[in-house]
Amino acid sequence: MFAEAEADPSLSKDEFKPLEARLRVALLNAQYERLNKAEKSLLVVVAGVDGAGKGATVNLLNEWMDPRHIRTLAYGPPESEELERPPFWRYWNDLPPKGSMGIVFGSWYTPLILETIRKKPNQEAIEAQAAAIRRFEAMLAAEGVQIIKLWFHLSAKAQKDRAQRLLASPETSWQVSPVDLKVNKKFDRIRAGGQIVLNHTDSGHAPWVVIPSADENMRAARTAEAVLAAMRQRGAPRIPQSFLAHASPARIVDRLGQLDYDAKIDKDDYESELGLLQGRLARAARSKKFQERSLVLVFEGQDAAGKGGAIRRVTHALDARQFDITPVAAPNSYELSRPYLWRFWRHVPRHGRVAIFDRSWYGRVLVERVEKLTAPANWRRAYGEINDFEQQLTASGAIVLKFWLAVTEDVQLERFKEREKSPFKNFKITPDDWRNREKWKDYAAAANEMMTRTDVAHAPWHLVSANDKRYARLQVLRHIVETIEDQL
Repeated sequence: MFAEAEADPSLSKDEFKPLEARLRVALLNAQYERLNKAEKSLLVVVAGVDGAGKGATVNLLNEWMDPRHIRTLAYGPPESEELERPPFWRYWNDLPPKGSMGIVFGSWYTPLILETIRKKPNQEAIEAQAAAIRRFEAMLAAEGVQIIKLWFHLSAKAQKDRAQRLLASPETSWQVSPVDLKVNKKFDRIRAGGQIVLNHTDSGHAPWVVIPSADENMRAARTAEAVLAAMRQRGAPRIPQSFLAHASPARIVDRLGQLDYDAKIDKDDYESELGLLQGRLARAARSKKFQERSLVLVFEGQDAAGKGGAIRRVTHALDARQFDITPVAAPNSYELSRPYLWRFWRHVPRHGRVAIFDRSWYGRVLVERVEKLTAPANWRRAYGEINDFEQQLTASGAIVLKFWLAVTEDVQLERFKEREKSPFKNFKITPDDWRNREKWKDYAAAANEMMTRTDVAHAPWHLVSANDKRYARLQVLRHIVETIEDQL
């Protein structure tokens, strides 16, 4: 794997000069072609032996190409709000749009690399981290993010000689870090760790390329050739099923059909219980223990099922500075230029905060499925991707609750007519609402399958009969309060 790189091959100046000229022209042409088509983005992940010239090579790439369309994304140890969200949050946040390129230092590989080079690596941790990386990269690749990973490598002697050479001159000594100077003592462990990383995470849709790095001309040429080859690649990659997140197979149950739609509550009982539940929620959300957690509430359901009213009864108990409500409509062009989960990752709350989604990422397996806005392969794959997303949320301290507010067709029709007549509500009714009624059975089937495949212990679905709005609001509040109190 590293044999060629550790032989420290080189390119003479005479060999490199004409090659450089050709590569610079080809890279620029490929870059502008991709910008014009805007079909895929490109992530270049930079890793490898410290002191191998990674930074200098990336600087050269920016000189050879148009740097206005390249984002260099450098990550150190997570800090402040990053520690309060899932580890992949910061990488999702920074994804470049289609047509452009991101060069990633200190990537999602850092924890895995550090684990593999320990004196006594934890094999279970290595397997778990590698599996999480494979799922992350598979989803990105399936959503139009092209990934190429460069491992810069050289012999132990060449690494040591390079550091000493740079240190000898005041003009270049700044390029040598304390970490670079320690590499030689741990070179065998770093080499072995690199082999583990590459073996566990190399794939056709996110390949590793080893860059011989002892000679700067060879390093520059091989890096440029690898990036150029990636930029010229056509078509969508084939992603093996083993790399994808999966939803567990299950028999689809008609949960919507099993609801008691006659459930209701007396107005006086509603008022008294509403106040009690809101008081409990207010205390829980303001408690010291909640400052180490966050709350993610997802509201889905048929049109006119009362999602907005239920949300208002929840937020009435919260400090306005503590929560954010994200109403979800069809994605705009800015959002469509990135993977579909990207716009939801941006709203993942930090500890002590509440994120409320009025519609959500489940649009992929509901409206996008029923209205044929995405290919069947995409929405079928999404169940596992959504489960993986929500598992990451809960692993980082979020309490995730999902509500489906359900009404019958006749009650929905009554509410539609009421909205048309009311000057305060007629803005809520649209031609799409009426058109969606014609696909009632299709939406019900999609909802039942969605709940079967994504109702998991760490992020459960709560189906709420909403023919009576007061009953539905109390049910929502009760589930929230009891869950928070149980988990704090």
